[in-house]
Amino acid sequence: MRICGIKLGHDGAIALIEAGRLIFCVEREKRGNNRRYQAIDNFDAIVNDLAEHGLDPRDVDLFVVDGAWWRDGLRLRSGAEPVSLQWASYVESHPDGILAPYGGVGLILDGRSFPYRSYPHVTGHLAAAFCTSPFARAGQDAFALIWDGIIFPRLYYVGRGGAQFIEYLFPLIGQVYAAAADHFGPYTSRSSWDDLGVAGKLMAYIALGSADEESIAVFRGLYEERLAATVQHAANYHAESSVDCSLAAIHDFFHASAIRLKAKRAEDVLASFHCFLERLLIQNLTTILQQYPRLPGSRNLCIAGGCALNIKWNSALRVSGLFDAVWVPPFPNDSGAAIGAACSAMAADNGFVPLDWSVYSGPALQCGDVPPEWEATPCSMRDLAVVLASNKPVVFLAGRAELGPRALGGRSILAAATSGGMKNYLNDIKLREYFRPVAPICLEDRAPSIFAPGTPDPYMLFDHSTRAEWRDKVPAIVHLDGSARLQTIPRTSQHEVAELLVEYEKLTSIPLLCNTSANQNGRGFFPDVASACRWGRVKHVWSGGLLWTKRTPN
Repeated sequence: MRICGIKLGHDGAIALIEAGRLIFCVEREKRGNNRRYQAIDNFDAIVNDLAEHGLDPRDVDLFVVDGAWWRDGLRLRSGAEPVSLQWASYVESHPDGILAPYGGVGLILDGRSFPYRSYPHVTGHLAAAFCTSPFARAGQDAFALIWDGIIFPRLYYVGRGGAQFIEYLFPLIGQVYAAAADHFGPYTSRSSWDDLGVAGKLMAYIALGSADEESIAVFRGLYEERLAATVQHAANYHAESSVDCSLAAIHDFFHASAIRLKAKRAEDVLASFHCFLERLLIQNLTTILQQYPRLPGSRNLCIAGGCALNIKWNSALRVSGLFDAVWVPPFPNDSGAAIGAACSAMAADNGFVPLDWSVYSGPALQCGDVPPEWEATPCSMRDLAVVLASNKPVVFLAGRAELGPRALGGRSILAAATSGGMKNYLNDIKLREYFRPVAPICLEDRAPSIFAPGTPDPYMLFDHSTRAEWRDKVPAIVHLDGSARLQTIPRTSQHEVAELLVEYEKLTSIPLLCNTSANQNGRGFFPDVASACRWGRVKHVWSGGLLWTKRTPN
């Protein structure tokens, strides 16, 4: 059975599952140097992605469209013709409706009309997280925490036999974290609603500050008074029925906070707000779990939704003692919604069974015309390690692109971490703020000696502390608070970046490199060598055993 999942709107993507295996997932931002979070608004993209894999729309048994809260604002087309389409809601309409589909007709592909299903957006997050998890493979059940931009954090219990909603943890939509940036810090001149990347930037910025109990108490008091209370003025907010209503209540909350905290530094206020939310998350989850002591299976947790990109919250949940194991997929936000849509149909027909998948299932590298001032020479991994050891960054393009928002060695800029100025240099060439961190990619078996905890974390979704004796050895990957967003990779991995790390370790005794995404500012990953060369802000590009170098003018 071939199932094609489709995510329209921002983070547009197309995924194909065949016989329980993920064949590909193509996010629009990873095509043609498109903008980050690029939407799908023309169904020709679906036809073209299928054709690249030798398929016609008629070869697909089932199309599944991700649910959404909006009903307008996206002008859909098939070729030049406008298309009207309906889909499921954002959240299931009743507790037993997590797998209740909306059945539609009129998905126009290559001039033909196809029927389709649609499941709630939250269902896709839950299905993608659980079906890709080690718990599904092991036949274990798990809790699933889904916290997305316009919903309260929702807790489910899921296993092969089905899923049940337990309850929401507290009345704060996920957008509250980004909305704080509209009131405090360096991003008040822009709207968090229009900048899907501001939450991640804010997570980096708070390392400049320190949480203090006085500020946390202010946030707690105003939350209890204005958002957690059951009085009439909070009723509409609690109903989650209006995005505008929720945002208005949140901005009112921050206006009141700003008045009481006007003497505080913005970075300290934001650090305190982060700490307030983290405590609220752990406290309320603890309370709810105490009410469900007899649920079968291990205490496993899957986390999904945009808030699952917050590595500090993920780590706090992992060390809380509430769970035996915690799983976050590499595409917890809407970049994984097409996979989630397809997994929802798979779960509806067969239960929440495990998906056979690889994180390197994105688009293959394309061919392009490299500018004539660039020349290619053969370059082994040993040779490339020598280039990196001389403190020269390299754009590293290998195999198919990674799924999700993190560069994991397939579309990366790699550099030695031994120079204190390398982080600033990489931020400068990528036009990023100075306080943004650069992540390490490290051989898995060496990670515990460099980081705490240093556990295997292949997708950069948890927070680690750099051990004191290593901070001066690899300063470029140490964030302002001493932390690092670690990616580990086994030295036995077949991916070429693992071979490079092994060669670099042999040469320098250091088993890690700086790893940041290979892309233009505000764009998706480079789709080909030609794009990286035209960008030209890194003078070396490696791909397929060739090192491309820009010739110095005579």
